[in-house]
Amino acid sequence: MMPGKVGIVGAGQVGATTAFLLATVPGVREVVLVDADTDRAHAQAADIAHAAAFGMPAEIAAGDYADLAGAHVIAITAGSSLEHGQTRLDLLSKNVTVVSAVLEKVAAVASDAVLLFATNPVDVMPALAVRRFCYPRARAIATGCALDTARFRNRLARHFDLSPRSVHGYVLGEHGDSEVLHWSGVQIGGMPVAEFAAKRGRPMSADDYETITREVRTSAYRIKQGKGVSNFAIGGCIARLTHAIINDEDVVFSVSTFLDEVLDIEDTCISLPQIVDASGASMPFIPSLEPEEEEALRRSATVLRDAIGMADRMR
Repeated sequence: MMPGKVGIVGAGQVGATTAFLLATVPGVREVVLVDADTDRAHAQAADIAHAAAFGMPAEIAAGDYADLAGAHVIAITAGSSLEHGQTRLDLLSKNVTVVSAVLEKVAAVASDAVLLFATNPVDVMPALAVRRFCYPRARAIATGCALDTARFRNRLARHFDLSPRSVHGYVLGEHGDSEVLHWSGVQIGGMPVAEFAAKRGRPMSADDYETITREVRTSAYRIKQGKGVSNFAIGGCIARLTHAIINDEDVVFSVSTFLDEVLDIEDTCISLPQIVDASGASMPFIPSLEPEEEEALRRSATVLRDAIGMADRMR
């Protein structure tokens, strides 16, 4: 394994945005872009490489799967994106086929890499890597609710006129319609959110909770309706997770990995807080939940268990 080497499979808007951001990440020395459309991969790599003169130290190049050998992290962004009116699970059949073909080629040259999945339905993809290609669970990671967590914190920060870095809370479960905003665990300045809201002079009404939950859950759909693609936030998410892996940071993120059992639901992939370091993601845990949050998380785990079962039948 080559320290600081990162591969990206998929040179569309998400892959290219990710590559551009990775070029600025401390510890990243080399980024290899791979795409079925080799002309696009080379064009994206050249465009990003030209920015190196402005202070981007990483080397950016296009290549093929053989060039991924030695990569510490490989981000997989290839596949179809959401169309208007679709849910992430609507992409299951098409993108399971795409990602399975990618994994077959990646496994042949970089079986020791940490995989970061961003292709939707993203929570299903770690199960493919673990079950079909024998990747260790810790090294098959979906970005999952790390992005939703960022959206949650950002939305709460706007409500209270704060920096998002001052808001601590997670989104759990599916990166999708069944996701669970862990309201009971949100803290700002060491205070539960309701207590902080009262002290700030901006008490949270039932409508506020409902509106914020809805906006976080549907934000990707609104972004795609407005500009056709959601690329900057997910690119930033992949870059941040890569930073944590490359630099062995031991940071907690809500990411999705394949789990034997969650709340009595077996063989599922859901986002839970986990420690991300050089070896991947480890020690998934369920934070303290209110009864309604626990039931919602169980439903989310069931949705994803069933989706994984559908993917298994697509062999």
